[in-house]
Amino acid sequence: MTAELHIIGSGLAGSEAAWQAAERGVKVVLHEMRPVRPTEAHHTGLSAELVCSNSFRSDDHTRNAVGLIHEEMRRCGSVIMRCADAHKVPAGGALAVDRDGYAQAVTDALEQHPNITFAREEITELPTDGHWIIATGPLTSPALSQAIIAHTGEEYLAFFDAIAPIIHRDSINMGKAWFQSRYDKGDGKDYINCPMDKEQYLAFIEALNTGEKTEFKEWEKNTAYFEGCLPIEVMASRGPETLRYGPMKPVGLTNPHNPTEKAYAIVQLRQDNRLGTLWNMVGFQTKLKYAEQQRIFRSIPGLENAEFARLGGIHRNTFINSPNLLDASLRLKTAPHIRFAGQVTGVEGYVESAACGLMAGQFAAAELLGEAMTPPPRTTALGALLAHITGEANAETFQPMNVNFGLFVPLEEKVKKDNRPNAYTARALRDLDGWLNAVTTQAA
Repeated sequence: MTAELHIIGSGLAGSEAAWQAAERGVKVVLHEMRPVRPTEAHHTGLSAELVCSNSFRSDDHTRNAVGLIHEEMRRCGSVIMRCADAHKVPAGGALAVDRDGYAQAVTDALEQHPNITFAREEITELPTDGHWIIATGPLTSPALSQAIIAHTGEEYLAFFDAIAPIIHRDSINMGKAWFQSRYDKGDGKDYINCPMDKEQYLAFIEALNTGEKTEFKEWEKNTAYFEGCLPIEVMASRGPETLRYGPMKPVGLTNPHNPTEKAYAIVQLRQDNRLGTLWNMVGFQTKLKYAEQQRIFRSIPGLENAEFARLGGIHRNTFINSPNLLDASLRLKTAPHIRFAGQVTGVEGYVESAACGLMAGQFAAAELLGEAMTPPPRTTALGALLAHITGEANAETFQPMNVNFGLFVPLEEKVKKDNRPNAYTARALRDLDGWLNAVTTQAA
């Protein structure tokens, strides 16, 4: 008799994981505490309930990494994408859904599947045996959170995580910026530096202080900031010199473009992935609204044309340090009978969470059925996202990330910038189809 797969949480990731495994013939028990024990943000007991926006973002798979992961999931038989497509509402080039009809459709599909059984209960301890996927999302219950902390020994975040923007390397103007580590420590190319004179700095501080900020949700208001990771505008509000003696200090750096003039302040960017395609703005975690971030941060010399792979943000979040804790098939290294999926792994966004669940469900099903399964190719959106959270990301600075082309293996051929999205997506879908054919053949 085939062992059961247990999944904790029926959000987007848990629902998708359950569907993928059940479709392979695996018996699944889906443990969901709602509505027996509600969360601060959910309103129903429906599976895959959308807590915030009703948008899955761009659906253009020819030029957009988010649209590409939509298409890849469709080709993998995703129940989340099937139900989203069936309940879409007008939203231009985006895929937006009737949230109630969509969530009900996902719930109905899962409840009617002969291989899926719901258990309406809260799981408060880490299981010691069996086959499990934890897909509890950013609002993991306090009891289970503490159980994970006790087991992993890793810092497990459950406060307002303050996220700094990440910029595509090829959009930084190196005619104004330069590579240098402070006091020339390291190999000299650990940081990209953007200089400011006094006038530019004071204007920047004013913009931070007056820029429009995001309001906290009601259920987030009692969670304190982490003092060691304050928003940049909070630091700016403590006095005009605070940032200049903090993350924007100019000491130990010399501008090769103008070596005789000392910068009044310097913004540093640190490499954020092994490929060197993404760079993190050091100390620039922020609560500014997205449009304000782009306006204000593009006033920094060298970042006039910055393209953001991720904008900053602050919200209550719970996620593990996946690059340290998980293997390439999303198993907990210290307890390989447990996999993690969804936002608790550090992916950001609805479709990224569902995609992570899709992969976890497929990996778990293959293991239970005694089949070998390779991860999706690194050239696909699924493979790039998986590789990022399981080793490509810098574990020391790991923060939630949406899918974007900066996570992809660079193109081998030279392609004009405007044509790169098409080249990335064409390569991804070609390689995904090859992988799916191999998986189907192996399963047969």
